[in-house]
Amino acid sequence: MPKLYLSILFGVIALILFLLASRQRRQAGIPTGRIIYSDTSQWGKVEKPLFDPELRLTGKPDYLVKQGGRIIPIEVKSRQAPQVPYDSHVYQLAAYCLLVKHEYGTRPTHGIIHYANRTFAIDFTNRLEESTQATIREMQGRTNHSQVDRSHQDVKRCQQCGYRTICDQALRI
Repeated sequence: MPKLYLSILFGVIALILFLLASRQRRQAGIPTGRIIYSDTSQWGKVEKPLFDPELRLTGKPDYLVKQGGRIIPIEVKSRQAPQVPYDSHVYQLAAYCLLVKHEYGTRPTHGIIHYANRTFAIDFTNRLEESTQATIREMQGRTNHSQVDRSHQDVKRCQQCGYRTICDQALRI
């Protein structure tokens, strides 16, 4: 009789743990499928970055989820969602799609940006792919310049920049 009670107890505990894990997965914006990559130290050892030598691009998506033959990159943002995802977040996700295409040999159909209160599925269209590649080439071309001008008027952004102590264009309060 005690074995029966222990079996029932363990079954209930397993069910509770499964439900809690499912809830956490939904809250993190992770779709169903097998997580094959995670860049969060909460899940264990942090994975090595993905790298495409042809594009000279490296990156670490928060998660990669495998659904059947597809791999879906997921980027998790801690802030509240804007009305539409920020362009910079879309391009970041598209860069991860390019890295997945190179590393795994399969082109993602979409990726996911998960904000604290909302999740967006972003289609990885040919147009987005081409635009992302053009942006990467432009950014790489600018790294050869000896002087790169500040690209914003955001004081907070300057205050948090690692180069502010040597930057002659830093914004001051």
